[in-house]
Amino acid sequence: MPTLSDLVSRHTALDSAGVDWIHSLVSDWQLLADLSFADLILWVPDQSGTRWVAVAQMRPTTGPTVYHDDVVGMSIPTGERPLIDVAWAEHRICREGDPDWSSGVPVREETIPVRRDKDGPIIGVIQRSTNLSSARTPSRLELTYLQSASDLAQMVAEGRFPFAEEEPILVRSPRVGDGLLRLDKAGRVTYASPNALSAYRRLGLHADLVGADLGKTTADLCYSDEPINEDLMVVASGRAPRETEVENGGTVVQLRAIPLIVGGGRIGALVLIRDVTELRRRERELLTKDATIREIHHRVKNNLQTVAALLRLQARRLNNPEGQEALNEAVRRVGSIAIVHEILAQMPEEMVEFDDIADRVIAMTAEVAVAQVAIKRVGSFGVLPAAVATPIAMVLTELLQNAVEHGFAHSSGNVQILVSRDADRLEFTVADDGKGLPEDFDLEATGSLGLQIVRTLVVGELSGRLGVARRDSGGTEVSLSIPVQSG
Repeated sequence: MPTLSDLVSRHTALDSAGVDWIHSLVSDWQLLADLSFADLILWVPDQSGTRWVAVAQMRPTTGPTVYHDDVVGMSIPTGERPLIDVAWAEHRICREGDPDWSSGVPVREETIPVRRDKDGPIIGVIQRSTNLSSARTPSRLELTYLQSASDLAQMVAEGRFPFAEEEPILVRSPRVGDGLLRLDKAGRVTYASPNALSAYRRLGLHADLVGADLGKTTADLCYSDEPINEDLMVVASGRAPRETEVENGGTVVQLRAIPLIVGGGRIGALVLIRDVTELRRRERELLTKDATIREIHHRVKNNLQTVAALLRLQARRLNNPEGQEALNEAVRRVGSIAIVHEILAQMPEEMVEFDDIADRVIAMTAEVAVAQVAIKRVGSFGVLPAAVATPIAMVLTELLQNAVEHGFAHSSGNVQILVSRDADRLEFTVADDGKGLPEDFDLEATGSLGLQIVRTLVVGELSGRLGVARRDSGGTEVSLSIPVQSG
């Protein structure tokens, strides 16, 4: 299905400011649909001005829908739906006409012109369609919803909604069904939905909310022994379109204020309320878990460095050169694992930027090399899961060490690490211009502990492919292909 941006750029003549306004409207018009108990369709004229194109659609979560099928992308000629033409031409909300029975159920149609500011041109029309099949005597809650929807629709027609200055919404902005308060222009509650009242009960309120000054009431509940959060007072009084959270007694409640500005003056506000206690509790648990995991990685890194130091100490006390070399190789292997845990100790997730690890392994190899060998990485490993990063770090350590020790001995040379990465596969090659492999080399039968470790890790643990070959230009080339998840 084409996106809103695709439809607008392909069929209409809207400028970038108009497109941005429509995006803002569509990102927040679930509120209007829920308060109206109605479906919304946004129609924009095409470039010729003779047809309307449906660029967005929203169904209510508070009532039955009229349109079970998507209409986004539909194009109709002007005149087919007269109320759209009237709203566009006369710059007003149109509600005239009897219910439409063409779909088998009674549907009340209304149209709302959309403008970017109170003096700007009309850029589209919202068709609001209400399914009347379940019509009954409305409750106080439903009457409040409908009155609020009427005010919000007038704000859309006057270019006052959505709010250009509104701050980014939090994790998920409260919805109408989560809890709703309606305030008068003095900030006093004129209506409180049952869910909103329950949320305030959990904050510790024992009196009735209706008639109360919401800002003062909320501040008294949450800030008895500390300075009052000024942002809370702005939101709870409905003076500005913002969001905030309040906490008391372990309960966390999210508030979102929507000032109602009709005819040039603020007539009151809506405050949407959502109890986010469990959500914040889970977030705190995850933060604690992340901190614990990072601390574990830090301690593992410290322990591995201690092991490496003990092995180096033991190597210095040996008189056997072969024993010393074996212990020094073990130090390098332990060190490569310690590098991964050091990176993980600094990361909030079990994903690591492997380029940093690769560069540190390269530096570690160059430091202990007897010969003058230049090691260069070309390409990026990208982000890798920790379960993949640790064995790849060991593999890289072994391959570089083999190239430096056996490929060059006491001569100088070059080693290149060529890396390519796509969404689900990592491929890299370690190529040197050293003396190359023996003529009778067999990877399956080699006695090299380093290559045996590489083969076990790549093929056995990572389910990858490993290839070792002589280069035509001289030297050795080791190619690896490893399946990885996209980071």
